Amino acid sequence: MATIEQDLPEQTEGNTLNWGPDTPKGGKAVMNRILKENATVPLFFGQTMIQSLRDVGYNHTTSALCEHIDNAIQAGASEIRVYFHQSGKRGDYHINAAVYDNGQGMAPSVLKVAMAFGGSTSFGNRAGIGRFGMGMKTAALSISPVLDVFSWQEQGAIYNMTLDVEAIGKDRRNLVELPEPTLLTDLPDDVAEVFIKPMAYPTGRDDQALLAQSRELLLEQLGRSGTIVFMPDCDRLTYAKARTLVDHAIKETARVYRRAISSGLRLYVNNRRVELVDPTFSMANARHTRIEGLNVKVSRLIVSKQVNVKVSERSSETAPITIKLYQLPIEDWTSLPRKTQRNDLKMFDGDTVSILRNDREVFGGPMGWLTTRHSVTHWYRVQIDFPGVLDEAFGVAANKQGVRLKGYVEDAIKDAIGGEITTINDEIKRFQAQQAATREPAKPSVSEAKASAVDAFQHNVLSTTPEEEAQLDDNLRGLAATLRRDGETDDQAFERVKNSKYIIEFKHDEYWPFYDVKYRFGRVILTINSAHPFFSELYDPLQKLGVEEHGSDLDHAVAGREHQPRPLMALDLLLLSLARTQSRLAGVNEDMKALLDTFRREWSETYRVQLTA
Repeated sequence: MATIEQDLPEQTEGNTLNWGPDTPKGGKAVMNRILKENATVPLFFGQTMIQSLRDVGYNHTTSALCEHIDNAIQAGASEIRVYFHQSGKRGDYHINAAVYDNGQGMAPSVLKVAMAFGGSTSFGNRAGIGRFGMGMKTAALSISPVLDVFSWQEQGAIYNMTLDVEAIGKDRRNLVELPEPTLLTDLPDDVAEVFIKPMAYPTGRDDQALLAQSRELLLEQLGRSGTIVFMPDCDRLTYAKARTLVDHAIKETARVYRRAISSGLRLYVNNRRVELVDPTFSMANARHTRIEGLNVKVSRLIVSKQVNVKVSERSSETAPITIKLYQLPIEDWTSLPRKTQRNDLKMFDGDTVSILRNDREVFGGPMGWLTTRHSVTHWYRVQIDFPGVLDEAFGVAANKQGVRLKGYVEDAIKDAIGGEITTINDEIKRFQAQQAATREPAKPSVSEAKASAVDAFQHNVLSTTPEEEAQLDDNLRGLAATLRRDGETDDQAFERVKNSKYIIEFKHDEYWPFYDVKYRFGRVILTINSAHPFFSELYDPLQKLGVEEHGSDLDHAVAGREHQPRPLMALDLLLLSLARTQSRLAGVNEDMKALLDTFRREWSETYRVQLTA
């Protein structure tokens, strides 16, 4: 019976309290007192609010810790260290997280204000990174039930304050007050251990640059001023292992803080120094410039424009944004091994657009309204810089989790660089088509050779006229001159055409159908249009399977030719059989030829619309 009573809602005069099982007991007591005694209602219920703020929502653990890095940069830090201290056995790891900086530190009164939600000495100041006085608390509590902050402005005089979700939840006072900061002359053992002992990961001790080699040297190495944010017993981490957390944090912070790192910030994660990563490939000191085999190290700036954007929909006030469009060195990098492109350069990670607020990246990834979802987007990058005064226009939330651009901002960006993006798309497609169309001199492709070899087994014979046969060599030599490939002599072209009944050519023409057929002197000539979306959406991706199947060190064009993937060969043979059939039927009469031409053009246009609309 007692159990049933506990599960029933609590009754107060005229009210029913449907409490959840995780409700803080102190908050429950305060609420009951207010409802029964008509006590003063606080603007914030501290016991329940702090529990609620644990669910404020960060994309991942790294994005939460970035709040502390932001604060450190704003405090003038030249060195910042992030730690994931792992202990315990496999399957039952315990992780304490910490962020240290050597910035200006906080006086006791400032520390007390900083521990309050909304407490900030720079509230509303949009010139820096932070604005609201919420980030340190919400970020820390989103991954740990305890926030422990240590700050000092003179060596050996460390002030400490703690926010403990469970302890605050038990407080039965209407007004939850913060205690005074506690003065310490040294760090607690569990905090000090983070700085003087190697982390579980990286496993190689030579890969870790410890802040201090011993406890005796720690205070001196911490510096004259600084702050430590300590988050013990993390219970809401994105990943369970320190290794994954470290690798992800390095990857993200290297990009987000690339400008600060470039300007001299020393950033470490588990004692490993973070090297800046530039998704635009335009920074000469970025990590990618040290990759072997790059003849050209940086991307090319195509256009840079400054555009004035309204601070809000109805405002007459504007602020400038800077939009830059870069093209990667496609002529040099297209022949790099696939491993280098994918794993080292990370060209295919989708970081097409990078948006920075006050030099700190707040968004990195694809944007469908601005860029196409096509392989050409791997070869260019868009970077947009905006000042904090445009936060509402760019839809930046208090926790800086991405952007949600207003429609008028999107329109301004598209108007500024939409034409340049269209042009660069066309240029990259044209280059890719030329590369794909590259053929080995004097040698037919696998598909051409197979179709020629089995032509004798076809039921219907393709004939030539007696006049054509009488002058076949001269005719073929003339035909070969029109079909000669790059690097091929006239004699090589003649021998190739003479020994092939099927020939595949490529043409780049926006107004052509996706394929064309000609029958000349007993030869079926199939021309594939590399400007049609059939090529970019189907044919070229199948060509690239040759790279995947036969090794990442193969040149793209060669891989598609000598190691032709079976799906591509099947597609070639499908088109060659279609070309052969149309060649035979077109010879019946002019009406049939005209009908087939109309069929080919209408099919091509229908297919184009289906692929692109």
